[in-house]
Amino acid sequence: MPRVVPTPDPGAPRDLIGGLRRRLMVMLLATIGAIGAATVAFHYQGAGTAALQQDQRLLRLVPMLADSVVVPRGVAPTDGTDLTLLMAPPIQEFLADRDGHTAVGVFSPQGERLVGADWLPVLLPTTEAPEFVSVVDAGVTHRVVAQRAVTEAGELILVLADGSDARQHWLRNVLLRVLLPNLALFAVAAGVLGWGVTRALQPLMDLRQAVERRSPRDLSPIDERQTPAEVRPLVNALNRLFARVNEQSDTQRRFVADAAHQLRTPLAGLQAQVEAWAQAARSMGAGDLLSLRAEQVLRLRDATRNTTQLANQLLALSRADALRDDDAARETVDLAELCETVLAHFLDAAGARRIDLGLEAAPARVQGHAWLLRELLINLVDNAIKYTPVGGAVTLRCGQGDGGAGAAWIEVEDDGPGIAPAERARVLQRFYRVPGTGGSGHGLGLAIADGIARVHHTQLRLGSGAAGHGLCVRVVFDAVAH
Repeated sequence: MPRVVPTPDPGAPRDLIGGLRRRLMVMLLATIGAIGAATVAFHYQGAGTAALQQDQRLLRLVPMLADSVVVPRGVAPTDGTDLTLLMAPPIQEFLADRDGHTAVGVFSPQGERLVGADWLPVLLPTTEAPEFVSVVDAGVTHRVVAQRAVTEAGELILVLADGSDARQHWLRNVLLRVLLPNLALFAVAAGVLGWGVTRALQPLMDLRQAVERRSPRDLSPIDERQTPAEVRPLVNALNRLFARVNEQSDTQRRFVADAAHQLRTPLAGLQAQVEAWAQAARSMGAGDLLSLRAEQVLRLRDATRNTTQLANQLLALSRADALRDDDAARETVDLAELCETVLAHFLDAAGARRIDLGLEAAPARVQGHAWLLRELLINLVDNAIKYTPVGGAVTLRCGQGDGGAGAAWIEVEDDGPGIAPAERARVLQRFYRVPGTGGSGHGLGLAIADGIARVHHTQLRLGSGAAGHGLCVRVVFDAVAH
């Protein structure tokens, strides 16, 4: 069976380790190359300076060459065909120091060669200013100066040539002294840097392999002591991420287990009601059946409402858990407006039990998730109405200024049985109900409200109601300026 080789995705991210190694090598080798280029430029500038000094020396020797021109006795001064050169000491030193690479020449104003080698060029300056040229003879570049000067033989053109031009040796010097050593250094540095960078990045590659080899269920923290100091911030960030994912995974597992356990009871009740109804229908007469049907319908309705409420509470609990570490998508929420909306939602339920449902709202604004805060308030008010005796009172309040000018709060107070101080911490746990508590609750209302409060970086404060009885639940937030 032929093996299928997957085509690499051009949009996939490049190898991080390879990218770091490549960037480090390029930066380091580019630095060495820049140093080499700067050295070449420095040597070239030095060669140019030496060449300028050479031109100036040739120019200083021209008057001495003019003094070296001697006319024999009895020869007219203007006749340059029979002149003699008695070299001045600086000229002799110049010729001796560069034996074989120097030359002198004397030409008539018309360009006739009087003294000098054949390769010397014929230069006819039109003024007394010197004229410089470069002439190649036998593979040697000579720097040549020609200048008109007045001598004993009259006006002549004097020529000096120097074959030690620094610029002609520049390339060879740079090649031997700069380029070859730098190329060798570049090659050695490339090998050493490649090895060093690979060794330096080895802990990062080990970390990548350790993460890749992990099971999706292994969310244990990475040992930061085994990583370099530069990588520890990354390791710490990964460990924090693992901890959050692990906590969220545990929360989801607990939620699924709790939901399955809690839904089993109301669903079993629904099934029992329907089965009993069907069995009774088969054995009763028409009149008794109508009476039983009405009673069973009411029971079935109550069981359905109970199941629906439990499902909604579980959904709210799951949403609160999902947003616990998410501060995004927050908005400004008007607590007074929120309290008015929730109050209207419970007017019928409170009226059915003759409960005095009141509102005391003052302006207050907070940053948060509006739908979550509404769910928090609904659970608090629903709990208060559910456990307050018939004819009791429930008051919903909000305001600003508790614990400082920068605080805003909401509060639900009832005059029901309340919760003993020893039980107040436990009632915030999921599915916990105070022993002996009546009603049809599931032990989720306060847990959901506390979870939503923690999403907003606060928590429920449970206390006694007015006159020392009942329950007062308060949530304090950071206020937003009006």
